[in-house]
Amino acid sequence: MNTIFKYLAISFFVVLAPLLMTPYKSAQATVRVKDIAYVQGVRDNQLYGYGLVIGLQGTGDNSQIFKVTSQMAVNIFQKLGVLISKSDFFSKNVAAVMITANIPAFARPGDKLDVIISSIGDAKSLEGGVLLQTTLQGTDNEVYAVAQGPLSIGGYNVEGQAQSTRKNISTTGYISNGAIVEKEIQASILYGKSLSVVLRDPDFTTANRLVEVINNLYPNSSKAIDSAVVNIIPPSDFQSENTIIRFVANIEELYIKPDSIARVIINERTGTIVAGENVRIATVAVAHGNLSITISENAEVSQPNALSSGETKKVQRTDIQISEEEKRLLVLQEGVTISDVARALNVLGVTPRDLISIFQAIKRAGALHAELVIM
Repeated sequence: MNTIFKYLAISFFVVLAPLLMTPYKSAQATVRVKDIAYVQGVRDNQLYGYGLVIGLQGTGDNSQIFKVTSQMAVNIFQKLGVLISKSDFFSKNVAAVMITANIPAFARPGDKLDVIISSIGDAKSLEGGVLLQTTLQGTDNEVYAVAQGPLSIGGYNVEGQAQSTRKNISTTGYISNGAIVEKEIQASILYGKSLSVVLRDPDFTTANRLVEVINNLYPNSSKAIDSAVVNIIPPSDFQSENTIIRFVANIEELYIKPDSIARVIINERTGTIVAGENVRIATVAVAHGNLSITISENAEVSQPNALSSGETKKVQRTDIQISEEEKRLLVLQEGVTISDVARALNVLGVTPRDLISIFQAIKRAGALHAELVIM
């Protein structure tokens, strides 16, 4: 038994040697600072408002049940000089909606924004509707944009007496360039004499590398506040509003090599495995074999000998076959990467499901030096 074990270990080590003994080379590429970080203060802001969608073909709110719609319609008529009471409003061609939009930093009056319209009543569909002019405000209750226009739904909702059909959601609409910016949201880059660059994925190593790259270009100008924020004091030549933009552009075009936590992502439903290049495996032996046992019952006829007093009988014969797959012993050397292991196992015909089981077992053995995330 020991001889067979040693033979399997040696034979598989010969197969895997070209893959597992390959020196590790970092393939991580450098990226621009603007692709992994942003300047603090330069961000989108959310706007919202409520209004009416008109022109619906009988698919709007039931104004007798959802009275907000009739009240809003009456208020609009009164602004237009038409006197009408809420009890006289029975139209189902109107729906009350909420409007949401994002306004980017440095948006100027006259710029266009995309808006999303969502029904807040019992309307069946907003198909064919037109949004009446609606003001959009921020969290400070100040109006920053005005929205209006025909809705694009991208679906439909058709109902009959005995059958109905629907494509997508017809109670939510979209208006491309449906809002016009009326007021600029003030955004500041400089806070005193400094600005801050924020990493989208906080990491101490990446923050330290960013500081080194910036200080190489502008000596002693930056320092890391934490794993996400790097504070920068621009040189005196870039302290004015006219030159700070050029300074930020210079920082954004710098190239660094970001770092990340070693992590293996496993999706058991689809058999997908994604691993980072920093994942390492300690020395471990992996045996993964399939034992197959087949039991079959066959009916046979037992015929007595000639001139005997026996009877012909039907008897059962049992056939048991046991097979075990060979060549499943792997010896993984310390320091190999997850990609090396995956390539080696793929050569041996291991399925993605088997890979998932093997990686989970290696993690439980304490040999997988990475965070294992199972989706």
